[in-house]
Amino acid sequence: MNHRTSTLFALFIAALWAWWELDLKFVDLFPTKGGAQIARDFFSAAWRPAIDYQSEFVPQGAPPFLWIVLQGMLRTIYFATAAMTLAVVVGVPLSALGSRLVPSWVRIPVRILVGGMRSVHELLWAIFFLAAIGFNSGAAVIALAIPYAGTLAKIGAEMLDETSDRAYHAMRGLGTGKLMAFIAGLLPQATPDLAGYAFYRFECAIRSSAVLGFFGYETAGYYLKSSFENLHYQEVWTWLYAFVLLVLFLEAWSGQLRRRFVA
Repeated sequence: MNHRTSTLFALFIAALWAWWELDLKFVDLFPTKGGAQIARDFFSAAWRPAIDYQSEFVPQGAPPFLWIVLQGMLRTIYFATAAMTLAVVVGVPLSALGSRLVPSWVRIPVRILVGGMRSVHELLWAIFFLAAIGFNSGAAVIALAIPYAGTLAKIGAEMLDETSDRAYHAMRGLGTGKLMAFIAGLLPQATPDLAGYAFYRFECAIRSSAVLGFFGYETAGYYLKSSFENLHYQEVWTWLYAFVLLVLFLEAWSGQLRRRFVA
């Protein structure tokens, strides 16, 4: 048995063991009678997304429903943009300090710090900061930024380690300082990959920002949760479709930007 086969076999055994420990049954995957009705109502509404409020009691002067959808999506983008800006500002320097060009007495503590930052999910960070500094936008932004900065730092350090360092050492041989040699000789080679990964993480931050709505922040998730709890499934599908369109737009936009970086 070669190494690849033994690894796949070990993963298969681990999956079976987890299944047995959790007492999972295939029959549990099928909805109950009441659940089946909810599923039918929910998916049948997919063909009739709401363009107006489903509720019969709409406060006088309330803005149009589609305007609320637009505002919710913009709010989602605001949180994600603020969080990713902070994540890049923190993560890029940490990726440099965690690369192999830095002495081990600096690199190892930085990598431990980065591991701690990304090991805690953003939702857990949100719970912590909500308790520590209260319900405000800053708590949400920091909660998103910490794990994303840690992930950017880890992946960035690996990308820098895999980048050819010949230009860096050539500049060092000419008497250039370490910082300038890094900025001019190493960083430009890794920039396209770093930028591509940062754009991907921004798309992930959009989804995480929406989920923050379940904590009460007025992102897309906040309104989606409210619509679902009120059984307004047509409104739910409007939010879902709006979110899909947003993600597709960001994917196309980030793809164009990545091609510019590569070029």
